[in-house]
Amino acid sequence: MADLFDSAPSPRPDAPRPLADRLRPRTLSEVIGQERVLSPDGPLGAMLAARSLSSLVLWGPPGVGKTTIARLLAAETDLAFVQISAIFTGVPELRKVFEAAKIRRQNGQGTLLFVDEIHRFNKAQQDGFLPYMEDGTILLVGATTENPSFELNAALLSRAQVIVLERLDLADLERLAQRAEKDLGRALPLKGEAREALLEMADGDGRALLNLIEQVTAWKTGAPLDRDQLSQRLMRRAAKYDKSGDEHYNLISALHKSIRGSDPDAALYWFSRMLEGGEDPRFLARRLTRMAVEDIGLAEPQAQEVCLQSWQTYERLGSPEGELALAQAVVYLALAPKSNAVYVAYKAARAAARETGSHPPPKHILNAPTRMMKDLGFGAGYAYDHDAEDGFSGQDYFPESMKRPVWYLPPERGFERELKKRVDYFAKLRAKRQGG
Repeated sequence: MADLFDSAPSPRPDAPRPLADRLRPRTLSEVIGQERVLSPDGPLGAMLAARSLSSLVLWGPPGVGKTTIARLLAAETDLAFVQISAIFTGVPELRKVFEAAKIRRQNGQGTLLFVDEIHRFNKAQQDGFLPYMEDGTILLVGATTENPSFELNAALLSRAQVIVLERLDLADLERLAQRAEKDLGRALPLKGEAREALLEMADGDGRALLNLIEQVTAWKTGAPLDRDQLSQRLMRRAAKYDKSGDEHYNLISALHKSIRGSDPDAALYWFSRMLEGGEDPRFLARRLTRMAVEDIGLAEPQAQEVCLQSWQTYERLGSPEGELALAQAVVYLALAPKSNAVYVAYKAARAAARETGSHPPPKHILNAPTRMMKDLGFGAGYAYDHDAEDGFSGQDYFPESMKRPVWYLPPERGFERELKKRVDYFAKLRAKRQGG
């Protein structure tokens, strides 16, 4: 199972052992919840079948088996297993590890170096692994809870395969609970609904579940406990949420996409998940305003105002009352008509501006404050739109060397349906005036 099973100095044979240590898988087939990567057709299963294990980065949440899998991979391939933590290991310790691996290699044995929390190493420390990976001194297996593409060097990632491990689902946790009951020799003193609540409290973390089971089995109970009795004795685990890490970005992405997908219930769920995790409501207010601009735009101009008003209301009321105003903005945005037409047009205009940044405006729209500038033709032929028929001259305002583009294409949704009529009207009128 999980990083459940970190190695430690060997205890006396008669010393008490934690449940997580007693249930440590002895083979890869005993690992729960990671069949996708360990099956014969999975990436690790295929490597082992071919006897060609490469350096790896195991990416997944806590308690899903990263340490255990690394240890068992070493056993499967007859490599010496060496474990270090990036939190406690500095350059001097790394040198000793590499020197010992060199000696093992000279004696005919390879080394699987397992680095827990590998993302904690800085760039220079990560680079230090490269020559020993390249010459075969070590086979590196790193474990991280953070996105490797953000936290690990490109050079290291190019020499290792990233393996994604999944959080354990309720079925996986139930299998683990049954394994624990077999080891303990008795059933958990819980009614069905309380048992389900216990699994939910583990939140996909196998190690956490085994720790909870140890607490529950230590209680002296006359009869199985129901859900309320369990809740009174156990505190629910805090949701995994790092306001600067992957969960932060995963959840704000889920909120954004739920709003974009016009699902107010899902949007409220992810909004609430972030608040429960301790997210700053001001960050959410800012992101909601961005969503109004990016995904709704002129299809519903009022959306921006709703966001700004809800933000202001939160600032006046504070938490928790002010969060209801933000929740109203979430629902309003989810149900508003969607359009990114201005966003797309803006990005296209910015790209064109970068490519054609030296083209001057046409002379007819340049001011001519001096006689010399008038003589040079500045402002000559400018048509004052208020004097033109329909208040529209139809002149070209792009650089003379640039073909007129069309970037803003409003969809037939919301208020932009009316704007599309105006765009089409001016386009026809412009063609008529310029053609004349």
